[in-house]
Amino acid sequence: MAIKFLYLLLLFNFHLRLSVSGQLNSMESVPDLQKSMYKFIDGYPCVRLLNLSGVIGCSNPGREMVVAPIVRYKNTMALSQSSAVLVSSDEIQSFFTRIWYDSSFARNIAGVIVESENEFQNKSKGFSPAGKFPLAEFAPYQNTSYEWNPIGSGIMWNAYDFPVFLLSESSTLTLQEAAIKNEKNKKAYISDVAEFNLVMQTTKAGTHDSETCLKEETCLPLGGYSVWSSLPPINVSSSDQSKPIILTMASMDSASFFRDKSLGADSPLSGLISLLAAIDALSHVDGLDDLTKQLVFIFFTGESWGYLGSRRFLYELDLQSDAVSGLNNSLIEMAIEIGSVGKGFNQGFKRFYTHTAEVSSATNETLKALKHAQDSMKSEHIIVSPANASNPGIPPSSLMAFLRKNSLTSGLVLEDFDSVFSNKFYHSHLDNISNINSSAIVAAASLVARTLYILASDNKNVSGSALTAISVNVSLVEELMGCLLDCDPGLSCELVKDYISPTSTCPSHYAGVILDEPSSSPYPQYVDDMSRFLWNFLADRTSIPSENASSSCSQGCHNKGAVCIREETDGKEVCVISTTRYVPAYSTRLKFESGTWTVLPPNSSDPMGMLDPVWTESNWNAIGLRVYTVQDAAYDHIVLVAGISVTVLAYLAIVTTRAVLTKALKRD
Repeated sequence: MAIKFLYLLLLFNFHLRLSVSGQLNSMESVPDLQKSMYKFIDGYPCVRLLNLSGVIGCSNPGREMVVAPIVRYKNTMALSQSSAVLVSSDEIQSFFTRIWYDSSFARNIAGVIVESENEFQNKSKGFSPAGKFPLAEFAPYQNTSYEWNPIGSGIMWNAYDFPVFLLSESSTLTLQEAAIKNEKNKKAYISDVAEFNLVMQTTKAGTHDSETCLKEETCLPLGGYSVWSSLPPINVSSSDQSKPIILTMASMDSASFFRDKSLGADSPLSGLISLLAAIDALSHVDGLDDLTKQLVFIFFTGESWGYLGSRRFLYELDLQSDAVSGLNNSLIEMAIEIGSVGKGFNQGFKRFYTHTAEVSSATNETLKALKHAQDSMKSEHIIVSPANASNPGIPPSSLMAFLRKNSLTSGLVLEDFDSVFSNKFYHSHLDNISNINSSAIVAAASLVARTLYILASDNKNVSGSALTAISVNVSLVEELMGCLLDCDPGLSCELVKDYISPTSTCPSHYAGVILDEPSSSPYPQYVDDMSRFLWNFLADRTSIPSENASSSCSQGCHNKGAVCIREETDGKEVCVISTTRYVPAYSTRLKFESGTWTVLPPNSSDPMGMLDPVWTESNWNAIGLRVYTVQDAAYDHIVLVAGISVTVLAYLAIVTTRAVLTKALKRD
C-alpha cells in the first residue's frame, strides 16, 4: 500500500494529459485535479453556539472532515450505513423530531443537507425552529407556559454532533441529482459523497461551555452594535436637559437554524423598516425644535439571544457612559416598540394590535394619539385594536427588558398579531421578503410617524393638515425591503452604497460576534454592515447642517455635536450636526480586559443578568461542503483511515482517481 501511495504521488508531479468522459483536460498539479473532481457547494451552515450550561447547534463530531454517501430522506427509511441525508424544506421539522426518538436512525447520520425551495410546499402549516414562548425566562410575568408561537418546535436550541447545511438554490439541483444517481447505482461500485468541513475549535479543544471557551479563547461572545439617534439633535453641552423622552425602538437582528440565513423579514425587520420610514417622514417636518418632548430612536441588536442590546443599553444608562451621552433614564416618559408589522394586511385592511404594559397616564395618552393618527388616515383602512385582555402580558419583545428593569415603565408594543404570532416562519430561514407585505409596513410607518408627532407636540388638537403633511415615502420602504431582505440588489443597492461600502451583497441579520474591545466609537471594520448603514442613515436623516458643511471630513468635524457621514464613500463624506451613537451590545455578565473576556459572577441587583446564558459562538477556520464521486472500495478505506495520521482529503484525492489515472495511461 505504501508503495502504491508513493507511486501515485509521483504521478501527480508529471504533466499528464488525461482524456476523461470524452473531454481533454490539462492537469498541471493536484489543485488542477481537485478542481476537476470536486463540486463546491454553496450553502449556509448551522454552527456551534455555547452558553454557561452547554452547547447548541451543529458541528463535525471530531477534528476531521466527515465524508458520506448522499441519500434522499424518506420518512420510513432506515439507514444501513453512515449517510449524508438530503432533506426537503417541508421535512425539516419531522426529520429532526425523529432524530430525538429514533436512536438507531440517528446513529447513522453523518451529516444533513437541507434543500432550498422558493415556495415552501407546506406554507399553511409553517415552520419555526424556535420555542413556543421565545425567551420565556425573561418574561416580566409568571405565565411562561403560554404559547405565543404554537408551531415552534425548538429544534434550533438542541445540540447536534453532525454537520448541517442549508443549500443555496443553485446547489439544490446538484445534490438532488447526486441522491438520485446513488439510488440508481445501489449495486454499482461508485457513490456520490458529500464532504463536510464543519470542524469547530471548541470541539477540537474540548471546551464545552461559554466560560471555558472564553478562557481558552476558542470562542467569541455574541453581540454587535446597537444604534440610537434623536430628532432633533440633543444639545449635550446644554445644562437644560429636561424634555421628557419618547423612546421608540425596533430590533435589527434575527436568528434561524442556519447562521447566515437569518433574514427575519417579518420578525423583526418589518418593524425596523417601518420605523426608518417613519423617521424619514418626520425629518421633513418643519418646527421640530418647537416640540415639547424629545424623540429618541434606538435599534437594538442581539435581542434574539437574551435581549443583549436592550439590557446593555439600560446598563449603559445606569453608568451614564459615553455611548448614551445626552440621555437620562429618568426622563424616558414612554417606550414604544415597533415589532412585527409586515403581515398586518388582510382583505384590503391594515390591522395592528397594541400590547401594553402597566396602565399609566403616558400609556393612555399614547393610545389616544394612535387613535388620533388612525382617524387622520381613514381612507387608508387602518385598524388599530387593543390586544386580547386574556393574554398573559406583552409578547416577546425588547420592552420585556425595560419592564424587568423597572416594572413601572410605561410601554407599548405595536404588532401584526393579537394572541399568537401571525408569522408562521418565526426565526426560520423562510421568513423572507415573500412573507411580508409592503402596504402593511407603509401603513405602520404612517401610523407611527403621526402618533410620535402628536405625542411630542403634547397637543391633543394637532390639526389635520399638520398630520396630513407627514407623508411616508413608499419608494423608500420598497427600496429598504430590497436592500435588507433580498440578495438582488441586496446591500449593493444604491441606498446602502450611498452611505457605506458593504462587505457583502446578501443580507443576513444574525447578531454575529464582538471582534474587539467594545467601544462607543468602534473602528468601522469591527462593526457589521447593518449597524454601519443604520448609523449613517440615522445621522443623515436626523441631522442639521454643520456651520462648516462645505468642508470634507478629512479636515475634521470640529463643531459641537458634529459627526462625519458617508465616510466610507469616495468624495461624499460631509460633517453634520447629529446625536447618533453606537452602543455596544453584549452580555452584562462579560468583561473585556487586557485582550480577553471574563465571565463575571451573577449579581443579585441585576435579575436579568442572573438569567443570562452568556452566548458565544465557536471559532472556526473554514467551513465548507463539496461533492464528488468515489469508488465504494475507496469510500471503505476512508472510513478505516479516518483515525490515523494520513490526511483524509489527500488520501481521498489519490484513491478516488486511481481508476481514472490507470485508464488514461493505458489509452496513451
